[in-house]
Amino acid sequence: GIAVVMRNHAGRQVDYRKGKCLGRKDHIVELKKPKRVPPWMSQEDYDKLPDTLTIREFRINGINYITNLIDHKNFYRKEMALLYDQRWSIEVDIRSIKTHMGMEMLSCLTPTMIRKEIAIYFMAYNLVWTVITQSSIIHEKIPRMISFKGASQLIIASASTIIKTANQCLMDIANAILLAISSNPIGNRKQEPQPRAIKRRPKPYPLLTMPRRDAVLLL
Repeated sequence: GIAVVMRNHAGRQVDYRKGKCLGRKDHIVELKKPKRVPPWMSQEDYDKLPDTLTIREFRINGINYITNLIDHKNFYRKEMALLYDQRWSIEVDIRSIKTHMGMEMLSCLTPTMIRKEIAIYFMAYNLVWTVITQSSIIHEKIPRMISFKGASQLIIASASTIIKTANQCLMDIANAILLAISSNPIGNRKQEPQPRAIKRRPKPYPLLTMPRRDAVLLL
């Protein structure tokens, strides 16, 4: 029940001469379930899978894509290829929540409070994007081209001012904030790829591998 668009696995060959032809380098084929259970899958999960799976394969700019959106009259190849290219936005969104908003380390101790803590982060994240969307609509900008980090910093910095402001001035301040958010686009980074390594050396202390209260008792 989930629509997917993905790239074909590099080790899997695509033969566009087979299946139902929809156009040049575009066809519908039927995949059969392997006779043996893969080592990474349980027998129960294997039994739940259908015996066959109807998919659509197409090629754009030398790249083979796979999708279960087989209606070629409503789902065009180029649009689905562009949709796949937008997958990087998911990585950027996760980075914004973890790094810019500080959800990389959770502080609560029980599962119930952990869920509440994550929910608060998501609420704040959606609130920032709501403000970014309002700003982009008013000032005719693309929301994805506005800096999330800059917008969140501006909202936090303006919160105390809004609280102390009289009601008759709130709209003027709000409009100024929306204008400032729309004026903070994402820059074109021309920096070369950097190594994923930590420059600052950690202190020579062992890792805490147990709850702090248990470690205190051992001192």
